[in-house]
Amino acid sequence: MRRTGSRGAMWALATAVLAAVLIAPASNARRRAAIPANGNIDVRGLIDAARQQFDHGQYGAAMSTLESAQSQNPAIAEIYFWMGRALFEIHDFGSAILQFQKAISLNGSVSAYHDWLGRAFGSKADKEKSFFVARNAKGQFEAAVKLDPSNVAARRDLADYCMQAPWIVGGNKEEALAQVNAIAAINPVEGHLVGAEYDVTVLKDPQKAQSEYQQALAAKPDGVEPYLEAAAFFGRQGELPQMKAAIDALADGHGNDPRVSFYRAMYNVLTNANLDNAEEELKSYLASTPDRSDWPSHASARDWLGRLYQQQGKSVEAAEQFRAALQLDPQNQDAKTRLQQLENTVR
Repeated sequence: MRRTGSRGAMWALATAVLAAVLIAPASNARRRAAIPANGNIDVRGLIDAARQQFDHGQYGAAMSTLESAQSQNPAIAEIYFWMGRALFEIHDFGSAILQFQKAISLNGSVSAYHDWLGRAFGSKADKEKSFFVARNAKGQFEAAVKLDPSNVAARRDLADYCMQAPWIVGGNKEEALAQVNAIAAINPVEGHLVGAEYDVTVLKDPQKAQSEYQQALAAKPDGVEPYLEAAAFFGRQGELPQMKAAIDALADGHGNDPRVSFYRAMYNVLTNANLDNAEEELKSYLASTPDRSDWPSHASARDWLGRLYQQQGKSVEAAEQFRAALQLDPQNQDAKTRLQQLENTVR
């Protein structure tokens, strides 16, 4: 969802999508709920193999492996869940919905199944601009929270929906605040992060949001996502020293995570410094990471490369990267605008 991917933005029906210049790690998909194992050891091995393929971005191979598992035992819900996850990553949201629904029909008690079905409904609604489909997303998020009140990922998805969706499809600022408070009681760091989203989206108060991010980082969280969410926010706000501090704090413990180099490259482009290093890091990110919904997208990396080449006066190379970004993500408004500016200059 966002998170996407960020944490990336999903509700085009609800609000203007943030420019793709800074894509928060998707949220979407920030945290994974545990999926229960099932008995057949041969099928278990196939599912585990498919998950490894999935983690490497080999979505087609993962689906083939899952089809083999299904042929051996078609009554295992987890097979359809991971099939849905793979289809979600290739943006076949309609087919992903069908797979998640199959998983739920076999085992409706798993909170993560409902949460991901909600994400698939939301992404399909965004793509098709459908209020009807969007309404289904909220119901699934609510089901996920009811099944597992401690599922912070589902609560954040529900909070995001309530913050951003129009009232006609269930958007509700009071419900969003209730989720913010519930998340803070479960996990204070996540409470600060979702509180910052509420401050920006509902209260239109970036200064208050900045304080929330600072408090989240002051707690020295173990995971990478809080630092990346904060870095993305500070970059959007032009608070570049704070963006760098968040990246540096993350690099101390997670220096090998490719997302660190991605955000460091973004910072260097924003400050017009160390552009050769930034170019190398962006190219490395594109070459070494799968394009996945819970990490900065390859379209965003292409967009940043284009911006870098623009700053170096390499108009041809910049235009090539913006076109590549738009081929991957036609909704990338930053790449679209910058490409149009370059083309108008040439004319």
